[in-house]
Amino acid sequence: MAATLAPRWGFLPAIGTRGYYVLLALIAIFILGPLGGIAAAYMNFSLGFFVGGQVLAGILGSVVTLGYGAEGKHGANYMQSMAASVAGMAAMGVLIQTMIWLGLAEPPTWQLVAYFLCIGMLGVGLGMLYTPIVVDRMQLKYPSGLAVANILRALTDVRLLRRSIARLGTGLGLGVGLTLAAEKAGVAFLSAISFSASTFGAGMIVGARIGVPAIVVGLIGLALTPWLREIGLLGPHDPWRKVGFLITLGMILGAAIVDITLIVREALARHRAVAAAPSAATEDWKKVDTHKLTLWVLFWAVAVVIVSSSMGVPAGYAVLGVLLAAIFVLVNGISVGISDSNPISSAFVVGVTVMALAGLTDPAVGLIAGSILLVSTVVGADMQQDRSTGWRLGTNRVIQFRYQVIGIFMGAVFAVLITKLFLAAYPVLKVDTFVHPELKTGNWQSAMTYKFSGVLRGLASSETTTLKLMALGIAIGLVIQILRVMMKRSPAYQAWRERSAATKTADFVIDTVILPGPYASSLGGFVEFPTALWYGMGGVFSSIWNWVAERRRDPKDRGQPSDMYTTSLIGGGLVAGEALAFLSLGIIGLLALAH
Repeated sequence: MAATLAPRWGFLPAIGTRGYYVLLALIAIFILGPLGGIAAAYMNFSLGFFVGGQVLAGILGSVVTLGYGAEGKHGANYMQSMAASVAGMAAMGVLIQTMIWLGLAEPPTWQLVAYFLCIGMLGVGLGMLYTPIVVDRMQLKYPSGLAVANILRALTDVRLLRRSIARLGTGLGLGVGLTLAAEKAGVAFLSAISFSASTFGAGMIVGARIGVPAIVVGLIGLALTPWLREIGLLGPHDPWRKVGFLITLGMILGAAIVDITLIVREALARHRAVAAAPSAATEDWKKVDTHKLTLWVLFWAVAVVIVSSSMGVPAGYAVLGVLLAAIFVLVNGISVGISDSNPISSAFVVGVTVMALAGLTDPAVGLIAGSILLVSTVVGADMQQDRSTGWRLGTNRVIQFRYQVIGIFMGAVFAVLITKLFLAAYPVLKVDTFVHPELKTGNWQSAMTYKFSGVLRGLASSETTTLKLMALGIAIGLVIQILRVMMKRSPAYQAWRERSAATKTADFVIDTVILPGPYASSLGGFVEFPTALWYGMGGVFSSIWNWVAERRRDPKDRGQPSDMYTTSLIGGGLVAGEALAFLSLGIIGLLALAH
């Protein structure tokens, strides 16, 4: 237990008291968690990927803990850990949407909550169990965890905190305003250009090197569409993504094979190097009872098998899902630690593929059993990333674990409720656009649902086209990623790219157009072109803005983590603003129907 410390402001409970921990939990559960959860759920429904809410929660949480001075960083870390758990779980509501698309009977609410809860608790336990390996011994970087740690340290500065909130608020206001203008004020121009504030904002967060490849693949898809229709791979109304998602998913798997091989090699080297060094005594804030944690994992593993069996999954496939989850939480955690990339789709597809090799043919079983990997890798890798933040700050791990457990419990309930609310408010989300692409309306791409639906349908089909397209994608991904790794590790290439402005520009073209990374470019195969375009344009705008700011040596951005750049904060606000606007419009519409 932390020592009791008096805050600067008399109305705040002292650090280490019961009131202090209750205050943090209430703020995280009822404000920060739902805000991040709404944004994450909306992003998965509209785009098919989501941005973790750690930065937003860290900044807003620092408002509460500012009165504690430098020691407030731990409280802000507890809150962002809990809020991020809620957000990650809320994004998993697309699994319910996938059930509807596949025509499966939707389980009762209590069963869905139990399903999410058990897998989430398994994931958080596995993440904590592997923390001493990936964080303490291997000392992986976890770039986002480092950024959050820097942010929480920096936000003890009142001026910086005020400026960051202003930027977030600006983005939030723009997101709400632009969405309402398009949806309610009838601004035809915004509808005509298919503009989405959240799509543009997401691009602003990631930058041009991630955004431009999505445009490139989208353009390739547009060019290939007439030919694909001519040879019968696409129907007259089918979009490019009905084929593109299989190829780009294969590309992700191909790249993941390369990356995971290199990651495991590097991990073993790091482990040997660190193991050879003399071991130091474990600090109190790091100590965790490994025996209790192992029992925790075993208990929730059994619970996952039981709740999966109650939903019609044979115990063998559920056990296989748990065993694969135990492997992929470590592998994906290492991936996040080194590259800041969590290939959750790859984990899901690999899991379903392994089960198919074991004889699985039922899409319903594949969805439920495969989701064990999906949810656990989201939660487990996020747990390890938050542990890396705590490692840098010296945050008590047991307390942080408790906050994340509460976040998982809240997230399991919130995921089901927010999904049902979105599905009720926007019935278009229930339409299976994989089978009926002509019925898609608005910006609801649901790319993750689209991807899962297509893969699971292949289980019950004797058609080999799906496997051939994925195999093509895997081959492309392997070749591209091998070439990219060779260039990255080539001293000659690295020296060439830094030679002049012209070579830097050429490197950008190679990195984004000629040999775009499979992870970045895959979005162009998962969504329709206007969405990929605005995502990429947001990235281009962000990179140009930051380049100009750097040239002018803007003191506001100098030396700050990229997560705190003006464009990143405004982009995050745009995402949250559009999500809140659509949720509000949906609730208003439901209330109007009720009356």
